[in-house]
Amino acid sequence: MRFILLCIIFLFVAPVFSQSEQLAKNYVQQGEYEKALSVYQKLYERNPNRINYFLGLIESYQQLERFDEAEEILKKRIEGTPRNAQLQVELGHHYELQGATEKAQIHYNKAIDNFDTNLNQAYSLAQTFEKYNLLDQAALIYEKGMTYNPGTNFNVQLAKIYGEQGKIEKMFNSYLDLLMIQPNYKNIIQRNFSQYIIEDPLNENNIIFRKLLIKKIQQQPDVIYNELLSWLFIQQKEFKKAFIQEKAIYKRKGEDLQGIINLARIAIGHKDIKSATQILDYILQSPAAGNDIKLTAHKIILKARTDTADKKEYKKIENEYNVVFETYGKSRETIGLQIDYAHFLAFSQDRNQEAISFLKELLDREKLSRFQSSRAKMKIADILVLDQKFNQALIYYTQVQNVLKNNFLAQDARFKVAKTSYYKGDFAWAQTQLDVLKSSTSQLIANDAMELSLIISDNSLEDSTQTALKIYAKADLLSFQNKNKEAIAVYDKILTDHRGEKIEDEAFLQQAKLFEKEKEFEKAKINYLKIIEFYNNDILVDDAYYWLAELYVNVFQEPEKAKELYEKLIFNHADSIYFVDARKKYRMLRGDAIN
Repeated sequence: MRFILLCIIFLFVAPVFSQSEQLAKNYVQQGEYEKALSVYQKLYERNPNRINYFLGLIESYQQLERFDEAEEILKKRIEGTPRNAQLQVELGHHYELQGATEKAQIHYNKAIDNFDTNLNQAYSLAQTFEKYNLLDQAALIYEKGMTYNPGTNFNVQLAKIYGEQGKIEKMFNSYLDLLMIQPNYKNIIQRNFSQYIIEDPLNENNIIFRKLLIKKIQQQPDVIYNELLSWLFIQQKEFKKAFIQEKAIYKRKGEDLQGIINLARIAIGHKDIKSATQILDYILQSPAAGNDIKLTAHKIILKARTDTADKKEYKKIENEYNVVFETYGKSRETIGLQIDYAHFLAFSQDRNQEAISFLKELLDREKLSRFQSSRAKMKIADILVLDQKFNQALIYYTQVQNVLKNNFLAQDARFKVAKTSYYKGDFAWAQTQLDVLKSSTSQLIANDAMELSLIISDNSLEDSTQTALKIYAKADLLSFQNKNKEAIAVYDKILTDHRGEKIEDEAFLQQAKLFEKEKEFEKAKINYLKIIEFYNNDILVDDAYYWLAELYVNVFQEPEKAKELYEKLIFNHADSIYFVDARKKYRMLRGDAIN
């Protein structure tokens, strides 16, 4: 009966104590230390063994500068447990608050001397030192803990401390030691490395990391060091050097060539077609590469060449496609290449009908999966939009939607239904489709849907006839058709005839992007500057800051001006999609030792 009674009392009392402690913490956060002290005194009287209550009481006295009372309680506690190293740190901190640095150091040293190598005590003592930013002492305890307890892993904690101390090589070493124990942490550790590594290969941290990895490879060869060295070269956009590492990884692991394929894709993403070609040629010439991987290599490089080619190169590219088809056939295995070839015919050479006929023959000739046939139909629809045959295009997009339902491709088809309706001036139906897509599982589609929806809604409110919006949609269509000069002229019409209307900043931005495509960089710069000057409080100003900064860095070679723009974006637009990239580039331009 007595046991049951005690249990009942505990059930009622425990929540009360918990609520009181939370109340005391809230008072501390709000700076109401008198109230916090009152609560902690009661809690401590009822349960003096609870370390949380004890420390809360001490902190309250210290914040109220009632140091004598805090010291009395601390010393009394230490008398009862003289080997408690954490309490020595607390007493040292107590003296530090009063400016008695030498006395504080005596107790910090006592804490270190009292450390009895117990694993649990190592962690809690180091954490206490960290709490008061005593990083040298915390690192020493972690290091001792690992020395006295072989197999103990404090590498994460040490790496964090070394990073804060600016001991970059020791930080890298700690993370690498952790990787040897737990290789599955690689992605997490690479994210931590990316806080210190920048694009510039001459950056001090980059040099330290590269030398350390090379040393590790020489002393203790392990493929994980090659993987990290490849990752470093990719950050530095040195894709040929990364390729050397990827080949070494492939020879060591002998699994597949996917790492090399991925590297080629990254190189293409950074417009280094020369390096990508060299990388993919290795796959095409490899006896170990099967047809699937070789076809992937052909597809990647031909698509990249198509996207960057001049008209004089089109014949050569077409011949390369035909050589691939002669080698591998026009079958289900080459579906992706055939769809890319049709895109090349239509979007690069204006051979729209030929491209559509090519795809229709493919649909009739082969027994395709529903995904394969849907991709072919999507491309037919794209070409029909290119040809301004909007109703026919909508039929194909709708077929894909119905066949695949909630698949990503179906959502993409729905977005293209909205975009096609927008091109033809049916803004109401476009808006209906976009409203559904705002909650798309694909963040990219959801963002695109939101952006187009805002353009339609913002420019329908003040102009019920939607005159400017219709002109803007026409310019957008011309841009889709790769008729850049015609699109630029239509945007000019908006900027002349609809000056001061809400659509003006959108027109400036889209026209600027086309100016860049046409290499009319001065005109692009003027547009970005106009957005910054006249639309500084609008949602597109972060776009203008970012893309103008990119021009200053990559075209005009004026890094100081770029730095100013990145800085404005960072400090005034923390919610921008460009924030992370802008911050990294700003720090690089400023010459920070990244940490």
